[in-house]
Amino acid sequence: MRVHPLLPLLLAIDLLILIIEASFLSLSYSEAHTYFGYHGISGYLSHIFTPLFGENDIAVRLPMILLHLGSVILLYLLSGHYLKSERERILLVLIYILLPGVSSAALLLNDSGFVIFALFLFVYTYIKWKEHIATYILLGILSLLGHAFFYLFLGLFFYALYVKNIRFALLNILFLLVNLFLYGTDIQGAPTGHFLDLLGVYAAIFSPLVFIYLVYVLYRRFLTKKMDITWFLGTTAFLFSMLLSLRQRVHAEIYAPYLLLTLPLAAQTFINSYKVRLPRFRTRYKLLFNIALFFLALNFAIVLFNPVLYLFLDNPKKHFAYNNAVAKELAEKLHNLNISCVKAGDYKLQLRLRFYDIDQCNNYALLPYSTKNAKNVTIRYMQKPIFQTYVTKLNNK
Repeated sequence: MRVHPLLPLLLAIDLLILIIEASFLSLSYSEAHTYFGYHGISGYLSHIFTPLFGENDIAVRLPMILLHLGSVILLYLLSGHYLKSERERILLVLIYILLPGVSSAALLLNDSGFVIFALFLFVYTYIKWKEHIATYILLGILSLLGHAFFYLFLGLFFYALYVKNIRFALLNILFLLVNLFLYGTDIQGAPTGHFLDLLGVYAAIFSPLVFIYLVYVLYRRFLTKKMDITWFLGTTAFLFSMLLSLRQRVHAEIYAPYLLLTLPLAAQTFINSYKVRLPRFRTRYKLLFNIALFFLALNFAIVLFNPVLYLFLDNPKKHFAYNNAVAKELAEKLHNLNISCVKAGDYKLQLRLRFYDIDQCNNYALLPYSTKNAKNVTIRYMQKPIFQTYVTKLNNK
């Protein structure tokens, strides 16, 4: 198989950036909860490299980074079914890497990265081998691995009905029932409207222009009846997420990976629309692509250099990455004070500190106010204070 020489370079640069970024992130409370509680697939994956490299931010995030790189390779392979030019496939891979939600899934300890990889793997397997035994085995495994794959079987059921493949439809109903039996549904709570909230989250994950174009492509493909397996998977998950958002808060990380599958469809639609026009009528397409690429690059740069944003915020807690800040630096300062255990007061902070070898005890306490003999501990990013606490020795008699 011939591979474009830019692909290994993109992968190497992407890997380097993600490792550097991972080294600066602190484990958030939800990530610490996932890690120590072995919650979800990511909870188990996060322990793969810690026996080799110890409990540190890079080791715990390395499985997610590798899954991300695997997804990039699978997207490149999958795009060969939709795009003829190697240059077009590389541009699609670049856009994928720059998507805000993709970089987050590559770094944060949740199941999104695994779901993205698994979906790309299945679609590539199906397109390459159709209903091969490997396809059935993969579907059977995925039915056991989490509720997020419920929409895979639902989308495949609708696709099978569309292509009049009753056997494949019945098989996916079976896998759907197995998944439903093991994990239930995500329909819960009293009816409340979160429709606009979900649209905003999708726009943040994909960037507004890319998200709008993806939805447009799904609608256009429906009108022209050019619907393939990726269309059914993306459309099924998206429509169900929007319907559910009318009555409850929806976890977009469950549904967004399915929309990512439609990126090759969107690229194919865009390029075909571009090529059928005479050169003098292609200006607006070039402009649209350049604007989208510019904002994707800008978003990626903001994520990469996010500590700079603290300089412009009066309240550091409003920073989008604040949940992944403070804990590591606080632990380092406590270790410098020869303190290896504290009573944090905040159970979330307590669990985060545990990852950095600061256990819970009654010898020292972290207080929000100063007391006699208390030591001020201030965390600064870009020389700006973003967290302050006071550590004091408790008088245990």
